[in-house]
Amino acid sequence: MSRFLQLVLDMFDGATTKALQGLGADKRPSPKKRQPRQPKRLKPQSLMGGLHRDANALPPAPALHGPHMPSEPLAQVLPKAHYVHPRATRRIQLGTTDVAYAFRRGKRRTIGMAIGPDGLEVSAPRWVTLGEVESALHEKADWIARKLVEMQERQQQLGAARIVWADGVVLPYLGDQLQVVLDSSSTLKKNSAQFEPAPQPHVGDAHSLDSDAATQAAAPLLHTLRLGLPLTAEPQQIRDAVQAWLMRQAKALFVERLNHYAPQLGVQWQRVSLSSAATRWGSASANGAIRLNWRLVHHKRDVIDYVVAHELSHLRVMDHSPRFWETVQSVMPDYAQLRRVLKDEPLPPWS
Repeated sequence: MSRFLQLVLDMFDGATTKALQGLGADKRPSPKKRQPRQPKRLKPQSLMGGLHRDANALPPAPALHGPHMPSEPLAQVLPKAHYVHPRATRRIQLGTTDVAYAFRRGKRRTIGMAIGPDGLEVSAPRWVTLGEVESALHEKADWIARKLVEMQERQQQLGAARIVWADGVVLPYLGDQLQVVLDSSSTLKKNSAQFEPAPQPHVGDAHSLDSDAATQAAAPLLHTLRLGLPLTAEPQQIRDAVQAWLMRQAKALFVERLNHYAPQLGVQWQRVSLSSAATRWGSASANGAIRLNWRLVHHKRDVIDYVVAHELSHLRVMDHSPRFWETVQSVMPDYAQLRRVLKDEPLPPWS
């Protein structure tokens, strides 16, 4: 019995082993090969949402705004503009600014540029090529564009302050104000002019001046110029009469100030003539001839003195070298401040 039982057990163990061998490693499903991971495709850009971005991705660099923006040339960001000088002979495109400028050659060592009421004026030595002139203009494009805009704004301001020639018109005179009064009475000859200075303010003891009195003393005075013209006079008649009177005052004042400063500078002037130049206050020739703009009479006396000393200094130094400015400073220590007044305080235009 025991042998029969052992035989049955042996048969059972063999079947079990054989069955297990049928399910061996060779019959097991082989592991799948690992496929390379495909990168995620970005969704196409949508109208509202922009590009799809992975939540783990780095945020995009912030856009630059305000002071972080890289600077752009002024000539590139200004709106399109056209400037035409009335004596223009050449034209150039500086960024968005089209400039027709007056060009001339002269006896000078460098290329000169000036912005006046008429526009850009360029002067160059005879040996400089036109290509070099244009290169210099492109280098100064920002400065030219800015100055043209500033000059245009200044001319608009002057236009708003244009003199209306009629009875009672007020204009600047030697730093004060001058009111024109038309008077055709028998006491005033026809077409004549009579100046009536404003009464001087009573300031009293200088040590007892309060702030209000000091302000009143510094305020411009209102003088009167009576013209022998009827109230029906044409604007042109009034303008011509006022200009004639101002030119006479200017000539007398210029002679006085030339005689005052010439000995101090050790020079001798020969003759003085009046100028009506739009952008130049004076000039001097080596032969001692001085030209001064009669409209200087609108400015204060110390400003006139600066221009007189400036032109007399040219009789010693015929350029604007440091030695020239030292000569001016020898008789006009504050010349820089007075020079600035000529640039910063434009006069009303005559028309």
